[in-house]
Amino acid sequence: MIRFTVSLVIGLAIVVAAAIWLSDRPGQIAIEWQGWLIELSVGRFVLAAAVILTILIFLYGLVRAIGGAPRKLRDKRRKSRREKGYRALTHGMVAVAAGDPNEANRHARRADILLNEPPLTMLLSAQAAQLNGDEDAAAQYFKDMLDRPETAFLGVRGLLMQAQKNNDRPMVLHYAERACQLQPKTPWVLTTMFDLQVAEGRWRPALATMEEAVKRGALTADEARQRRATVLLGCSREAEDEGNAADALRYARRANTLAPDFLPAVLRTVDLMVASGKERPASRIIHNAWVRTPHPELARIYGCIGIGDDLLKRVRRFERLLSFNPDHPESHIALADAAMAAELWGEARNHLEHAAGEEPSARVCRMMAELEERVGENPEALRTWLLRSAGAPPDAAWICDDCGAAWDNWSPRCGDCGALGTQNWQPPTRARGISLGLGLSGDAEEEPLLLGDEIVDEPVDDASAAAQGYRTRS
Repeated sequence: MIRFTVSLVIGLAIVVAAAIWLSDRPGQIAIEWQGWLIELSVGRFVLAAAVILTILIFLYGLVRAIGGAPRKLRDKRRKSRREKGYRALTHGMVAVAAGDPNEANRHARRADILLNEPPLTMLLSAQAAQLNGDEDAAAQYFKDMLDRPETAFLGVRGLLMQAQKNNDRPMVLHYAERACQLQPKTPWVLTTMFDLQVAEGRWRPALATMEEAVKRGALTADEARQRRATVLLGCSREAEDEGNAADALRYARRANTLAPDFLPAVLRTVDLMVASGKERPASRIIHNAWVRTPHPELARIYGCIGIGDDLLKRVRRFERLLSFNPDHPESHIALADAAMAAELWGEARNHLEHAAGEEPSARVCRMMAELEERVGENPEALRTWLLRSAGAPPDAAWICDDCGAAWDNWSPRCGDCGALGTQNWQPPTRARGISLGLGLSGDAEEEPLLLGDEIVDEPVDDASAAAQGYRTRS
């Protein structure tokens, strides 16, 4: 308003100034044309010219307005249709969110008619079809979206979610790879791709995807550090399955370098090194690892070094291993096992008793029972140790932190829940009493045994009793 007032004042000032200027400078203007003579003063001529110019401008505007009226009407109608179409599209999205398939379908059809822009309405139509339970129609909408660059990613995502719902892993991985090609910087695409590759056991592509996810910010450096060693061990197994021992060892050593305290990486590395004849460096790694985390598998691999040595020499080697961690039960168990193989019964007994402590594990009890059986001098001691093994604390195993499943051997993924890198070497949660009965000799009456909180009536033989403990999966 202020600008209009200022402009009006300035315009009036210019007109007044022009009128004063002309009045101070009188004169005549004569126009002769086709026998006509027109004489006017300068002021009247200027006024007449201004009026004629104004009339011409008005007529030009009128003609232009009349000529442009149909176009304006078309634009107004098109704008109205678009507004109604977008309103229908919005109502359709609300209906999808509310779970009303009929209303969503109605608004989807209306939006499609009003907008006539399939990219805007195909997603709504697909979601409405899904609400109606028509997965085939939804899949067709998603496939149609693939043909348009602007909607291809939405189509791939819809098909990927359908494949996940149908538990069709190959198709899920296929669409995830295509989504990664279309939008390589999208975090959920990279993480989904990584999870699928891990689930399919495609470890080397999973490693590349993980590095890309770190680069794009989909995974933090700490998350990647925790997963990298596990994935590298998966790559090692994948290479070994393909018969490529060199690559298998290379991946295992990378994992061991990244996480020197990661026990599965140590086990995998030394196992492959011993298999490839690199016994001396494998021994050094085992000695270093034994100081931190003694483990039965480390002892087994250590026993494979110098396999041609005599049994007494093997005992001496395990005595050296014990020196790296002399107070740990595993050190005495490993040496006792070597002594039993060499039939050094006294030494084996001493080390087993040292490992047993006040509450021996089921494994130590079974080894003591085996020792008594091989010595053959005390059947009652054999029976006692078998009974103790049934109620003893269960042996440690690879326990999944997510689902609690126990496994004999470590693997990158839990075989039950599929979680990555969640298996740790630890004793399982102690279960209820194990059903066990021992038959008495001769025709003596058999009495039920009370183990844990269960009474067991059915007898089993000594051999099956010795195999008791807790049951793991390999």
